[in-house]
Amino acid sequence: MSKEERLTDGDLLDAYSRTVVSALEACEGAVVSIAVHRSRRGQQALGAASGAGSGFFFTPDGYLLTNSHVIEQAGAVEVVLGDGTRHQADVFGHDVHTDLAVLRIGTRDPQPHLVLGESAGLRVGQIAIAIGNPLGFSQTVTTGVISALGRTLTGRYGRSIHDVIQTDAALNPGNSGGPLVDSTGRAIGVNTAIISGAQGLCFATGIDSARWVVTQLFAHGRVRRGWIGVSVATAPLTRRVARFHQLPHDTGARVLEVAPGSPAARAGLEAGDCIVAIGERAVPHADALQTGLGEDCIGRALTLAVIRRAQRVPVRVVPVEAPGQDTLASSLP
Repeated sequence: MSKEERLTDGDLLDAYSRTVVSALEACEGAVVSIAVHRSRRGQQALGAASGAGSGFFFTPDGYLLTNSHVIEQAGAVEVVLGDGTRHQADVFGHDVHTDLAVLRIGTRDPQPHLVLGESAGLRVGQIAIAIGNPLGFSQTVTTGVISALGRTLTGRYGRSIHDVIQTDAALNPGNSGGPLVDSTGRAIGVNTAIISGAQGLCFATGIDSARWVVTQLFAHGRVRRGWIGVSVATAPLTRRVARFHQLPHDTGARVLEVAPGSPAARAGLEAGDCIVAIGERAVPHADALQTGLGEDCIGRALTLAVIRRAQRVPVRVVPVEAPGQDTLASSLP
């Protein structure tokens, strides 16, 4: 009998345990609790917290990642470190469309921080470890595997959140904003959502999306996206139309509504048009249209391929910067 065949469940469990413990040691001190004090009639009170979540340092000089919904309508935000010390935090920036926010605390001492990994190279089945403060129980660890990749969730303001990781590492209220880490302790996602009533269906925004949001906030103080002013939904094309126009797909982004005075309206887009490409990039569904309208599209003429009454029509449109997202209800001190 070979050595591999002689391995017992205990041996395997020990190896798994060592992996998890080693990953947690790499995260020590970097994961924090966030206490949110909601504003009331314009007043800021540092009494009992009216909201709570998790977050984690990603730089040694006090910058943290969390969820946008954690700090929404905050009058004041406190960050509670692992040793119990409290720091008042400023909201450096947030993006409701990815449910991400960056906080910062004033600190003279370097903070333990997580290394940001990559979500593009993840594989279904690999270990996923969630760290946070569910239901007020601080520094709670749950483990599981990555159940699926590339999920799309509809955010609180209607825009899709892309590059979402599905995992069965248990999440509960209070885990929001905490890190999802891999077996080396690198952050691969920001825990963001659970489905009420479901078991083992938990989600995290991919760390590649978080890195892009952080870059945008540091560069511009906000997240910049292109906008043409249409409401769309994924819709099927007839097989005959798809084959006649030699499309690589038989679905597209059907225009449901065109905002008056928008770039789409000025370009002549109509309700019922089905957008199938942006330039040479295929648009097989509504999400592809949204991801195709990035910052680099702002102010630059694009040619949309549109199926209109079975005919393929080119439509030239110039996206503008997306209207400003809802800001926090109260300014932080």
